[in-house]
Amino acid sequence: MMTDTHAARMDAIYARQRYIYNVTRKYYLLGRDRLIRELDVPRGGTVLEIGCGTGRNLIKVARRYPSARLYGLDISEAMLATARAAVTRAGLADRIVLQHGDATSFNPQALFGAPQFDCVYFSYTLSMIPDWQAALMMAARTVAPDATLRVVDFGQQDQLPVRFKSALFAWLQKFDVMPVANLREAFSTASESIGARCMVVNRNRGYTVTAMLHRAKLLCD
Repeated sequence: MMTDTHAARMDAIYARQRYIYNVTRKYYLLGRDRLIRELDVPRGGTVLEIGCGTGRNLIKVARRYPSARLYGLDISEAMLATARAAVTRAGLADRIVLQHGDATSFNPQALFGAPQFDCVYFSYTLSMIPDWQAALMMAARTVAPDATLRVVDFGQQDQLPVRFKSALFAWLQKFDVMPVANLREAFSTASESIGARCMVVNRNRGYTVTAMLHRAKLLCD
């Protein structure tokens, strides 16, 4: 199965990389902390990170929004082992729930006891998922009314030198990362499917792309 193959591949890649991931990635995974600042989690709100990796982002979210309840999903058991250890060291095991699952087909109610969340986000993980369109549509369905889905990831490097783009893409492929080329169209489709509005912005001369959809609030009679 594709899911089993992808999970095995992620475990193989990050079996050792997970120990140096946070130190090495901070220099080129731009925009992660900006995404966290812009989450605007309501008091007592719920946050889901899809592709939580080492738990780095969830720990920062927990500290920034101390009343929030946090959930993380990842397909790599190796990464989850690192995340669980980090969450425990941070003293946040009572607020952060981590589960193994496939971003394209998970059951949030079964895994986390909640069907939808106030904030859902992908941080440099959408480009690592082979069927990223399915993952995006799945994530959209977990967004509660008057809630948001956000993405930060590698852009298409449109305003940067061609040699830089070629070198970066070749290097990213070693980690099964492929920056998505039509995120704007896919985000629009996902937004329309749940009655949301969306915005996609290229930053840092196209090095980074950010996207956000906001689901409409339910109207009462």
